[in-house]
Amino acid sequence: MPIIVNLDVMMAKRKMSLNELSEKVGLTLANLSILKTGKAKAIRFSTLEAICKALDCQPADILEFVD
Repeated sequence: MPIIVNLDVMMAKRKMSLNELSEKVGLTLANLSILKTGKAKAIRFSTLEAICKALDCQPADILEFVD
Protein backbone atom coordinates (compact mmCIF):
# COMPACT_ATOMS: atom_id res chain seq x y z
CA MET A 1 0.00 0.00 0.00
CA PRO A 2 1.44 3.40 -0.96
CA ILE A 3 0.22 5.13 2.23
CA ILE A 4 2.76 4.83 5.05
CA VAL A 5 1.66 5.44 8.66
CA ASN A 6 4.38 7.13 10.71
CA LEU A 7 2.45 7.14 13.98
CA ASP A 8 5.23 5.32 15.82
CA VAL A 9 7.75 7.96 14.68
CA MET A 10 5.60 10.83 15.99
CA MET A 11 4.94 8.99 19.24
CA ALA A 12 8.69 8.52 19.73
CA LYS A 13 9.37 12.20 18.97
CA ARG A 14 6.79 13.21 21.58
CA LYS A 15 7.94 10.48 23.99
CA MET A 16 4.36 9.21 24.25
CA SER A 17 3.43 5.59 24.86
CA LEU A 18 0.61 3.75 23.12
CA ASN A 19 -1.25 3.61 26.45
CA GLU A 20 -0.97 7.36 26.96
CA LEU A 21 -2.08 8.13 23.41
CA SER A 22 -4.97 5.70 23.77
CA GLU A 23 -6.20 7.56 26.86
CA LYS A 24 -5.85 10.99 25.25
CA VAL A 25 -7.54 10.02 21.99
CA GLY A 26 -10.18 7.69 23.37
CA LEU A 27 -9.32 4.71 21.16
CA THR A 28 -8.64 1.18 22.28
CA LEU A 29 -5.08 -0.10 22.33
CA ALA A 30 -6.05 -2.68 19.71
CA ASN A 31 -7.34 -0.04 17.27
CA LEU A 32 -4.31 2.19 17.77
CA SER A 33 -2.02 -0.79 17.29
CA ILE A 34 -3.73 -1.65 13.99
CA LEU A 35 -3.25 1.94 12.85
CA LYS A 36 0.35 2.09 14.07
CA THR A 37 1.34 -1.08 12.24
CA GLY A 38 -0.20 0.16 8.99
CA LYS A 39 -2.84 -2.58 8.87
CA ALA A 40 -5.79 -0.16 9.01
CA LYS A 41 -7.80 0.18 5.81
CA ALA A 42 -9.22 3.60 6.74
CA ILE A 43 -9.13 6.32 9.37
CA ARG A 44 -11.87 8.77 10.32
CA PHE A 45 -11.05 12.45 10.11
CA SER A 46 -12.22 12.83 13.71
CA THR A 47 -9.71 10.17 14.79
CA LEU A 48 -6.93 11.79 12.79
CA GLU A 49 -7.82 15.15 14.33
CA ALA A 50 -7.71 13.72 17.85
CA ILE A 51 -4.34 12.07 17.22
CA CYS A 52 -2.92 15.29 15.75
CA LYS A 53 -4.13 17.28 18.76
CA ALA A 54 -2.67 14.75 21.21
CA LEU A 55 0.69 14.64 19.41
CA ASP A 56 0.70 18.35 18.44
CA CYS A 57 1.38 17.57 14.79
CA GLN A 58 -0.10 17.78 11.30
CA PRO A 59 -1.75 14.91 9.39
CA ALA A 60 1.22 14.87 7.01
CA ASP A 61 3.48 14.08 9.97
CA ILE A 62 1.54 10.83 10.43
CA LEU A 63 0.51 9.83 6.90
CA GLU A 64 2.88 9.69 3.94
CA PHE A 65 2.27 8.77 0.30
CA VAL A 66 5.03 6.72 -1.32
CA ASP A 67 4.54 5.75 -4.96
